[in-house]
Amino acid sequence: MTLLVISPDYASHLYPLATLATAWQAEGERVVVATGAATDAVVRAFGYDREHLQLGRGSNPGVIRAEEQPPGEDDALRGFFDATRRGAVAALEFQARARGDDLLWNAVGVAREVQAIVERVKPDAVIVDHLAFGARLGLVGAQVPHADVVLGHPTALTVGDEVYGHPPTWPRAMRPADEELADLRVLCEGVRDTFTAQWNAALKDLRPSAQPSRDAFAETGDLLLLNYPAALHEPERTALLPPHTFLGSAVREEPRDAQVEAWLDADEGSVVYVSLGSFLSARSDVLALIADALRRLDVRVALATGSAPVEELGPLPQGWLVREFLPQVRLLAASSVAVTHGGNNSVTEALTAGVPLLVLPFSTDQFAGAAAIERTGVGVCLDPNATTSSDIADAVRHLLAPGGARSAAAAIGEGLREVPGPQRARAAVRQALSG
Repeated sequence: MTLLVISPDYASHLYPLATLATAWQAEGERVVVATGAATDAVVRAFGYDREHLQLGRGSNPGVIRAEEQPPGEDDALRGFFDATRRGAVAALEFQARARGDDLLWNAVGVAREVQAIVERVKPDAVIVDHLAFGARLGLVGAQVPHADVVLGHPTALTVGDEVYGHPPTWPRAMRPADEELADLRVLCEGVRDTFTAQWNAALKDLRPSAQPSRDAFAETGDLLLLNYPAALHEPERTALLPPHTFLGSAVREEPRDAQVEAWLDADEGSVVYVSLGSFLSARSDVLALIADALRRLDVRVALATGSAPVEELGPLPQGWLVREFLPQVRLLAASSVAVTHGGNNSVTEALTAGVPLLVLPFSTDQFAGAAAIERTGVGVCLDPNATTSSDIADAVRHLLAPGGARSAAAAIGEGLREVPGPQRARAAVRQALSG
């Protein structure tokens, strides 16, 4: 049996998809990954074959820097980072205006290349990133059965009267004014309509007899896989989803890191793990604020700087573990608290380890994710543009205390570890194929 995995050329997307595929690999089945050249090393590290597929202009092998992106994409990244400094709505508005170019780049060309890859690989099963819209057009156009994997918060797939890019829920510290939200919804509705028209035009080109979509953001594959814990998802929203499986998490195996192991063995104090991900580590001002807060506490800190220059983070204690990139899964397993932007990989990996979260969200699905973290009591949320180092220090103290968030996170983690995401994914795909 051969599994085809289709992923954007971003490590943050490829890692969970490749991790899901390990369930097939463990059964001796062939795994082929269609993605770009930037993440070739990730594909090879998993032991998979790669088919070249460029789904967009940008790429990210692990840490993204604007200056390393192709012309045009570099300015777009800088514009996005600037927008996050102006606040949540400004960031969402910026992303909404760029959505067509980002998600339907060279749609028909990408779709036909995916069809050619399917013809060459002849897979028995296909799993594809939900945000790979061009690739999904190719599969839909050729009527290739596939599992659609939502790697972010489930609101990446709209249901009911939701509009993509307009968060249906907000954390308490960050809910914008009603007027701002109304204006954002109007913008997102216009983007939805334009995007759907582009989707329908491409689909007609690929398969003239296909039924047009009413909302391309609500389209899903033959099987919906959600890389998210069911315990964090609102039951009312779950009832609106098409047939689906919550995978919980896709926690990857990491190679042993001698420096990290030595650092962990050197002291038994509480560890706080800090990362703003591969994109938002560019917000060095927020990382500096976090560092200032944690210097006040009796904790050990593992800080992934990403693209942030270390010199912009202020004086860092000699005993801290500070590197551009750290083995997140390993460090979370040894941590008492995680401080994060609220990306879905960070959230699901932390909760699998039973670690409570301090979330400072900046964009996209991070706001709805932060609201879910608050609602379920597994963490707290602060506004990255309005908080203070004292606020952050107080929040971490709260999360370090016994009971409360620590107990809630531990309970969810126990359930996620019981049946790992890759096994859930393979079982769901096998059931769908047999049906």
